[in-house]
Amino acid sequence: MIEWPHDETKPTKFALTTLPRRMSKKQIVRTLKERWRTELAYEELKGELGLDHYEGRSFPGWHHHVSVVLCCYAFIVAERVRHFPPSVRGEAQGYALRIAA
Repeated sequence: MIEWPHDETKPTKFALTTLPRRMSKKQIVRTLKERWRTELAYEELKGELGLDHYEGRSFPGWHHHVSVVLCCYAFIVAERVRHFPPSVRGEAQGYALRIAA
């Protein structure tokens, strides 16, 4: 996949993929752009919720810390969806909730 914005003189980003050929171009772009949303979520988990603040030495302690942070993140996402419901625009409701995360 090559990303070439209209205001650029040459392509800005390139991506190789092994996704199945039966996927539409829209599905492939959506899958590749998912990384951006994942990075934003990870940045928010680290910055706002302290995912990277654990300094213990045991796996159970680390596991507990990560579980609590993820539960807090799930609560925040649920509150965002409740206060700012996404527009569905003819698509399934389940898809709209996945986009909110």
